[in-house]
Amino acid sequence: MEQMNARKLADEYLRLGGHRRVVIDDNVTSIRNWEPEPDEAEAFWKTNVETLTPERQREVELLLPTINRA
Repeated sequence: MEQMNARKLADEYLRLGGHRRVVIDDNVTSIRNWEPEPDEAEAFWKTNVETLTPERQREVELLLPTINRA
């Protein structure tokens, strides 16, 4: 798959039914996932996001829904 920008990656992951949420604490991000994801979303994340540099991964993570805001 061609290199996609962070917005497209996050949108596609969510469209596939991904449930991961970003946690932002002291400007450090981490990902939480409390429920099983569809196989397509899991495979997309592993193939297209986990293979990115840490800086690019963070860009995608910041576009996911967050548990920091109500």
